[in-house]
Amino acid sequence: MNITLQHYTPLIYCANAIRTCWQSFDKSDEGGEKDKELIDRVGNKFKHASTLEHLVYNFYIQGISRALLQEFSRHRMASLSVKSSRYTLKELKSEETFTCKDLERASKYLVLTGVDMVDEMSIRALENLRLVLLTGISNDKAKYCLPESYKTELTWTVNARSLQNFLTLRSDKSALWEIQNLAHALYDVLPEEHKYIFTIKEKN
Repeated sequence: MNITLQHYTPLIYCANAIRTCWQSFDKSDEGGEKDKELIDRVGNKFKHASTLEHLVYNFYIQGISRALLQEFSRHRMASLSVKSSRYTLKELKSEETFTCKDLERASKYLVLTGVDMVDEMSIRALENLRLVLLTGISNDKAKYCLPESYKTELTWTVNARSLQNFLTLRSDKSALWEIQNLAHALYDVLPEEHKYIFTIKEKN
């Protein structure tokens, strides 16, 4: 997978939102250490977490499975725009026949697990989908053959409060292995000056 942080809100805007409540703008250091401490104290320690919603992050996420895409539906306080299977399945039509051993070529389209039987069955499903598309059946009907491992991409916009929740839950060892990887990748691309707001569990 590949994660790109396309845009984010500077810390000063969150600090200013907090200072609006007490009209303490004169105490700001323009996003410096005083403002950072204020964000942590009010947003995290005092649990006035709605103030963290003024920090927003926009990510471009590539190369995740449709299985992982379903997990995003559990995190509703965010906006996502997903690669459309209605318009993009034509990418398969020019491919030659996939066999169960075509791991490298199939990995262009599939997230592989490293479990031979699972990956081979995913490639079979990919080949079945390709054959359906070649008959001229519309993408809207053909996409019902898509394996869960089929790769997709999306633009995801989320505020800091919701991202805290996502990173805490999805870096846990009980989460889907792929979304654990995603959680760590998202954290890694955050601006260094923002990372103190978030906690993430260590990889197994």
